Amino acid sequence: MLKRSASLKLSAEGNTIGRFFPDGCNTTVNQATQTVTLDFTGTGYAWTPVAGRVGFRAGAAIDYRMDFYMAEDAVYVWAVPARVLRGPEFQMTTIEYSLANFAAQGPAGYLLNTFGAQLMNSHLAAGFTVIHGDDGDEFALGRLSPPQRPKSPFVRGADRYVLANEVTEIKTGQVDFLGPFEIVDTDQALFLRLRVTGPAVDALVVPRSSGDVWRKGLELGTPLGPPPSPPISTWAVMSGPERQDVLRLPPGQYYVVIENGSRLGTVNPPWTPLGVIGGNIATVAYLAELGEVD
Repeated sequence: MLKRSASLKLSAEGNTIGRFFPDGCNTTVNQATQTVTLDFTGTGYAWTPVAGRVGFRAGAAIDYRMDFYMAEDAVYVWAVPARVLRGPEFQMTTIEYSLANFAAQGPAGYLLNTFGAQLMNSHLAAGFTVIHGDDGDEFALGRLSPPQRPKSPFVRGADRYVLANEVTEIKTGQVDFLGPFEIVDTDQALFLRLRVTGPAVDALVVPRSSGDVWRKGLELGTPLGPPPSPPISTWAVMSGPERQDVLRLPPGQYYVVIENGSRLGTVNPPWTPLGVIGGNIATVAYLAELGEVD
């Protein structure tokens, strides 16, 4: 759970406008009730109308009831959500336009109603499956039934493992942290496809260690500036045709940071007053895959 982020949207079918990054995860086995409790916390950011970029801390606790099935070649163990013990809870850490009053119940209530249900009703509410066989254990979100198997993040042959496949909206003067993405072996690379609609954007690759420091500073209200350490790679992505890149990186975890602005890279879009109210949006469709390098 600590290796992934969760996309946040203003509507179920909308584009991504924010992310939640878990930074704490504890589990408790309850013998009396035969359940397992997952208690998690994390931080995140989102762009909201009128208030601009907001940062927050959130958390929740969910009780899972366990079940299993002994197939011919493996044991399937399922975690089925039983009840929500706590949350979701939201605590605001910063508001870009601090004088904004963008919801009658207040910013925290707005975030709770808008994003809280997404955190609870997406991956976490779907439960998870663990498959134990002679060749080891496999894990997948959601429920898999025999003989289904999850696609392994360790690439086999010419196949690629899909890390992310979505559309994100980046407002003027904002950034989005795609990932983190993990490179597992030295013979692997991150295959990235980007298609931009709207203004051109800058892309930067940073290690997760410096990316987390950079991101958390923005969530606490630090003005947007360069990352704590120089990025590994930077390039501009123009609007229009799809761009494909193969990023050969040492094993580790990385962010691909996309900026719609002029503070980080070479793109220098003209200033427009519409940016304050969410105009001049860069819509970025992207596919990130882990694959073997030929």
